[in-house]
Amino acid sequence: MCVVTVSAAGDYPTVAVADYVYACMKANGETRAALESCSCSIDVIASIMPYERYEAAETFRSLGLQTGERGALFRESAPAKSADAELRRAQAEADVRCF
Repeated sequence: MCVVTVSAAGDYPTVAVADYVYACMKANGETRAALESCSCSIDVIASIMPYERYEAAETFRSLGLQTGERGALFRESAPAKSADAELRRAQAEADVRCF
């Protein structure tokens, strides 16, 4: 059960929260329990990372999926690695608290 306040993701746009929960549910099962855990997860992430840093990390992660030199900048640069590490730490904390 989520231990973060309901308003934790208040600074995150609704569409970003919905996208996260949708993708999380696709990965963890489309059940009520998954909905609750995934909603808790984005609340925990929002309590750790401001939206601007979350958005940057997700952008680096998405663009880093491109192959070759195009994606290398978004996978291997210092800002990309730092943003990815911060997001991974937040997601790990969310996993511990919500799943």
